Amino acid sequence: MFHTAQWFLRDGFKPQDAGAKRCFILRKEIYLDNSATTKPSAQAIHAAVEMMESCWGNPSSTHAKGDEAAAVLGEARRRVASALSSAPQEIFFTSGGTEANNIAVFGAAAKNAKVGRRIVTTAIEHSSVMDSVGELERRGFEVVRLQPDRFGHISPEAVWEAITSDTILVTMMLVNNEVGSILPVEEAVRAARKNAPRALVHCDCVQAFGKMPVNVNRLGADTVTISAHKIHALKGVGALWKRKGLHLPPLTFGGHQENSFRPGTEAAPLIAAFGAAAAVAGDRGKMTVRTDQVRMLWGAARQMLLKIDGIGINSPEDGSPYILNFSTCCVKAETMLNYLSNRGIYVSGGSACAKGEPSHVIKALNLSHDAADSAIRVSFCADNTSEEVRLLADAVAEGIKTLAHFQSSMPKKRENAEKI
Repeated sequence: MFHTAQWFLRDGFKPQDAGAKRCFILRKEIYLDNSATTKPSAQAIHAAVEMMESCWGNPSSTHAKGDEAAAVLGEARRRVASALSSAPQEIFFTSGGTEANNIAVFGAAAKNAKVGRRIVTTAIEHSSVMDSVGELERRGFEVVRLQPDRFGHISPEAVWEAITSDTILVTMMLVNNEVGSILPVEEAVRAARKNAPRALVHCDCVQAFGKMPVNVNRLGADTVTISAHKIHALKGVGALWKRKGLHLPPLTFGGHQENSFRPGTEAAPLIAAFGAAAAVAGDRGKMTVRTDQVRMLWGAARQMLLKIDGIGINSPEDGSPYILNFSTCCVKAETMLNYLSNRGIYVSGGSACAKGEPSHVIKALNLSHDAADSAIRVSFCADNTSEEVRLLADAVAEGIKTLAHFQSSMPKKRENAEKI
């Protein structure tokens, strides 16, 4: 990707140095959209290529070539299980986090439909959970959606109040994918076990896995969702952890794969890559180093952005350091995104699964119209640098100065996002 003379000037070059009025040089892209997807690691790519070139048999085949592929899948399952501190037989591979969430939500509802009809969730879940419980609501289930505070926190007291004796399912993410707030999942488990012993608890851990310790036994949920492409593996594969001894009815039929719980020929190259990435992501020592590094980037980005007039921060200080959401309160998110993208800086306006107007998460925070319309999500990985953060802040400041401002709903006060 290339940039124009405008960037030569910023970097200390002059157009005439390149001998042209309009000139171009190769520049490094700045990728700050790691909550949408991550760059595949060398280990993940190698594992996938090796499966495609050398170990391409069907894992269900009973000959040596099939056994070879099945062995690799078994090792990948063990690696993913180890990263969750679980047993391999509790891991079921899926096509991604969305499918895993659907299996957990609809499976729990079907299992407990004769027990009750009450489902407790939050108003800031991923769309794969939001839309699943919405469909169950249309089928006659009662859905209670807990509302967050200004920064995406869910009150533990509200959780206890919502989980009543007729609750059959509690589904709550561990880390919100748009603002990074950490939700009280363990509190929800305690409330469910006391108030509704037959209720199942599902936790979407897609944005937590590999970024903070996720021990499924300590978490206490009955099912947990994770995704490969959020931890530097490949798109198209995820997993559902299901507590040993828990029977959920399958959603699909037609094969014995994954113990007939999720039938269909396994995507062996993707699963092998998932296992390779999980071995790195699940290493607690390396995780601590990565998280400390990312926390420094989060703090630097927050500090630099808050120096820009009018900007407000939408992410909590006690949330995941991998996600920083802010609002310019004067330039539409889509306009700013395009401006940054043209400069090789890639961020998002929220979840990649929600396009266009502000997402349901941003709406649930009850931001001002200005803040909601201008909300930007920056999401980090350990490969990002402080220099990239500085360039982002500089570009945002420049964008605010040069881009068209929308008509403010608060003419005397440009922002409603607090400067925490």
